Amino acid sequence: MNIKKRGLWIGSPLLWRGRERLRRITQYKRRTKILLSILLILLVCFWFCLPQPLFHAPTSFVIEDNKGELLGATIASDGQWRFPLNDSIPEKFKACIITFEDKRFYSHPGVDILALARAVRQNVRASKTISGGSTLTMQVIRLSRNKKRDFIQKFIESILAVRLELACSKNEILALYASNAPFGGNIVGLDAAAWRYYGRSADKLSWGEMAALAVLPNAPALVYPGKNKTALLRKRNALLEKLLAQQRIDSNTYQLSLLESLPDEPKPLPHLAPHLLQRFKQEAGKNVAAVTRTTINGNMQRNVTRIIEQYHSIYKGNGINNACALVLDVETGNTLAYVGNVYHPENTDLQSHVDVIKSARSPGSTLKPLLYACMLNDGLLLPEMLVPDIPTQIGGYTPQNFDREYDGAVPAAQALSRSLNVPAVRMLRDYKYPRFYNVLKKVGISTLNRPADNYGLSLILGGGEVTPWDMAGLYAGMARALNHEKKNKGKIFSSDFHPPVYVKDVSKKQNLPKSVINYLDPVSIWYMFQSMEEVMRPGEEGLWKQFSSSQRIAWKTGTSFGFRDAWAIGVTPKLVIAVWVGNATGEGRPGLTGVQTAAPIMFDILKTLPASQWFAEPSGVVKTAVCHQSGFRANMDCTDIDSVRVSPAGEKAPLCPYHTIIHLDPDTQYRVNGDCMLPSAMLQKSWFILPPVMEWYYKQKHFDYKPVPVYRSDCSVEGNYRSMELVYPGPGAKIYVPIEISGERGKAVFTAAHQKTESKIFWHLDNDYLGTTSHFHQMALSPAAGKHTITLVDDAGERLVRQFEVLDKTDE
Repeated sequence: MNIKKRGLWIGSPLLWRGRERLRRITQYKRRTKILLSILLILLVCFWFCLPQPLFHAPTSFVIEDNKGELLGATIASDGQWRFPLNDSIPEKFKACIITFEDKRFYSHPGVDILALARAVRQNVRASKTISGGSTLTMQVIRLSRNKKRDFIQKFIESILAVRLELACSKNEILALYASNAPFGGNIVGLDAAAWRYYGRSADKLSWGEMAALAVLPNAPALVYPGKNKTALLRKRNALLEKLLAQQRIDSNTYQLSLLESLPDEPKPLPHLAPHLLQRFKQEAGKNVAAVTRTTINGNMQRNVTRIIEQYHSIYKGNGINNACALVLDVETGNTLAYVGNVYHPENTDLQSHVDVIKSARSPGSTLKPLLYACMLNDGLLLPEMLVPDIPTQIGGYTPQNFDREYDGAVPAAQALSRSLNVPAVRMLRDYKYPRFYNVLKKVGISTLNRPADNYGLSLILGGGEVTPWDMAGLYAGMARALNHEKKNKGKIFSSDFHPPVYVKDVSKKQNLPKSVINYLDPVSIWYMFQSMEEVMRPGEEGLWKQFSSSQRIAWKTGTSFGFRDAWAIGVTPKLVIAVWVGNATGEGRPGLTGVQTAAPIMFDILKTLPASQWFAEPSGVVKTAVCHQSGFRANMDCTDIDSVRVSPAGEKAPLCPYHTIIHLDPDTQYRVNGDCMLPSAMLQKSWFILPPVMEWYYKQKHFDYKPVPVYRSDCSVEGNYRSMELVYPGPGAKIYVPIEISGERGKAVFTAAHQKTESKIFWHLDNDYLGTTSHFHQMALSPAAGKHTITLVDDAGERLVRQFEVLDKTDE
């Protein structure tokens, strides 16, 4: 083709225009890409420009009762009263704040152009800033950034406000404003302001009160409650007038609101559970995003606090300064009342800042019921089985009863209800203290931080330390297990034993292990509670059975060594009450016992609680034949037999060791044997015979006890028969001889027992004759330090030899 003819030679204007057009198109596309990239970057920056979270300021720790009433709050770490974000905003506050600050709040996208134009016009005319034109959304942004206020910051706030509108609903933006707006002084947020200025929650404020609070964030430094009342009154009344004009309130409400007084100085917040609040703060460990709803029953908390304070006013005269009380719901483990101590922070000597509920203290005798139930579960014990109550020394450990007396032998249930120490120690010896130590760990006692051997047998008398929190949880677990007996088909699961809770709905979220336990059963727990119910109540409560209105309760007291701790634990099918009385410093005081100080508080608390039905008898009981006199499982020699209901393990309980067949002469006056009488002339009779030491104490309180007749003089005594026993000192005992006040060496009283009342006993120490006793066999001696041998010989020639050691004072 002839190119020249077509006009397309090089330099042709047509070709040049084509190339120019192509170049422009290329530049346009490049610029478009750059612009789109810039727009994309700006869009990304806009989308991610909003900080998450928006506010970083620390908040107060706030707890409420189970109905949402404020129990207490702490000041935030920056010194501000700033409650956590509250999504629920009262309608009155919405109306007030929107009317006062941002009337087009629900229609603008975060920035109100009309308000900004009005602000510019007003500021130009006045030659100074008199109006900001900021919307509530812009104010939320400003509060979160806390930057210097100028045009540039205003522009940035506008952009962030639009972004916030895209991220949050209008109600969420109002919630952010209400929770972070300043209300004068160190008060931030509507909730804190309502409590500090009016002493109640924001949803309970009147129109006049809410209007007064709504105008505060506009100028918190100028309009401060208690000062500048004229300015505050003017602003509040102007807002009320606008609300009336908008028909938000009627004329009657308007007139009444004008008459309402303005708030004065900030009021103190409620302190209904100060120790629980401190505990929550410590366990939460960091700021909590919301107000925490607890399981506390507000009315019950007030009643328990009032009772604690009443008794504190009485006990402080004896130098007893502290007391705590805890009430739990059995089924859930929820804490219904938590009074960790008396609360008098103005008096530092009272140590009222100490939360005793979570403090480890000596539990005294409060663990005895658990040991009783464990032994019933194993068949080592039956409820009425006699257990020895005699002077006892085990490996240098010498327990004593509170009254320093002995019964010789006492039914196990009665030993528990009377809280006798010696039978409890002997029972723990039989059960084995390492095993009991492991049981305590499994049922939730968390403060046993030493090996079992460090506690030994003293574990049952308060040798360890337990918190009231763990103690109440233990008894709640046993009551819960008994309540679940039918549901669990007679078994007890480990999930029934869990720590108490005080945050609402936490118990529902716990994933507790569920395995069958073998150290307790429902029948044993039921018998334990039956025995605890028989504990003699103090004062007027001792006649409780006479009144049909009296509540049934299984309860136990405890008193630590040195009168340092007094306990009372009460259990019903619905509730557990734990009370402790003492001094947080550990100082002991005379009269500081569980019965005298803790029990009255517990029963006064019980009177304020709703009554409940008693524990139903478990279905797993079986009947077994029991000796009436000894409480052991009947042997073939027992003549008086009761059929009693026991746990299945009770069928393996020991047979009665105290009933045996003896041979008597025809007059039943003497015992005889084949050496002195023909078998055909003998009378055979079953006889209840206690060992000499047990018998010596037992017959002093049981006048119907019949000692076994002595052998006739012409009968040879059988080799295993012993009519005499040395009560004190025991075999291989190590004893101290006391030093009198005068500084002189005192004497130790040696005691012997003889089945034949009129018998004489001849006393010898290291082969030296000391003297003779009859009827009442005691000898006061002062042997030197070292090993000795004491020998007793009765008038029938029976000998008893025992070795013991007297320790020197330097060996203590």
